[in-house]
Amino acid sequence: MDSSSILRRAAGIVAAAVLGGAATVGGLALVGGLHGHTTTVREIVAAPSSGPSPSSFLTGRPLSINQIYRRSAPGVVQVTATSVVAPTGSFFGTPFGTPDQQVQRAEGSGFVWDKSGHIVTNYHVVEGARSVEVSFSNKDTLKAKIVGTDPSTDIAVLKVDAHSRALTPLTLGNSDAVRVGDSVVAIGNPFGLDRSVTAGIVSALQREIQAPNSYAIDHVIQTDAAINHGNSGGPLIDARGEVIGVNSQIQTGSTAAQGNVGVGFAIPINTVKSTVAQLIENGKVEHAFIGISAKPVDANVASLFHFPVKQGLLVESVQPGSGAAKAGLRGGSTQVVVAGDTWKLGGDILVQADGVRVASLDRLRDLVAAKKPNESMKLVIYRGNKEMTIDVKLGRQPASPQS
Repeated sequence: MDSSSILRRAAGIVAAAVLGGAATVGGLALVGGLHGHTTTVREIVAAPSSGPSPSSFLTGRPLSINQIYRRSAPGVVQVTATSVVAPTGSFFGTPFGTPDQQVQRAEGSGFVWDKSGHIVTNYHVVEGARSVEVSFSNKDTLKAKIVGTDPSTDIAVLKVDAHSRALTPLTLGNSDAVRVGDSVVAIGNPFGLDRSVTAGIVSALQREIQAPNSYAIDHVIQTDAAINHGNSGGPLIDARGEVIGVNSQIQTGSTAAQGNVGVGFAIPINTVKSTVAQLIENGKVEHAFIGISAKPVDANVASLFHFPVKQGLLVESVQPGSGAAKAGLRGGSTQVVVAGDTWKLGGDILVQADGVRVASLDRLRDLVAAKKPNESMKLVIYRGNKEMTIDVKLGRQPASPQS
């Protein structure tokens, strides 16, 4: 092959870009819209590679699984959360008319964040916990304090009182640089089996999963590295030995299946970095909230309904009392069904937010997530055929989309 052919071939190799921004959740979802259980792939194409190593690792020599394990395992912990709950159902048959209390223990994983003793895990591992213990690889078990939790990103920060020399913080990577096909390793405590390692690849990017409070978590990493119950909160590590995600959920093949079937999900580390910083500083995360449900419009839909623009977000409903409602944004009033798809027509069409064109829900969620409550966002909308500019003062995300 001559040099000109090589150049032409090289010029044809283009990697799909990921729309940027750390993903947090809840900027949009509310009554009737943006449910987190819907899984959508935005990028599934890996950049081709001339060798066996994934393309994103060609600039450096990848570590072996054993090397990653030996470096990272001392910083991976087992998290045991104990809670006291009342049994379900009536308690009138119990002595003195009081319910028996039951002690429940939940086990998960976590990893050392810094030399100050902060530990990162999943919110759902410690949800409702009365006490939490953290076990290290040297078998030391320490009481842990819950510094803060964020149900919207399923992240919790714990703190242990340990000497800095006894702590091994893991190196954090950049989840925006992850590509489909990259080699990854998961370390955790599946079914209570401590310090287990599994390996695989990044199967897909831009997944969307449901947070414990039913908001959507965007930009989630999918992997086929075996993840099971007990892996929750543990690190997903790339071939450089850097954490690129926090293992959070698995997809089971049926309601009867409870174990790994090769589809696991990790919250991207860039989302986690932002969340953890706020939890350490404030003990909580306040997510901005715009207060609409909307549906993406493409050229075919625009032509079908004679919309004035070919791309945008059709506002279907506006939450009363939200920033969008106070700014006068309007939802739809007429429901139609076309080819089995339901549309609520008559609402505004959102085309820009702070000067950025918005044609997808996750793009708008990213823009809202980059804001703080009480900050303003300038929206360009179409009401009928008239273009308008509206300033919306963002509120605070409610506890759940149904709130």
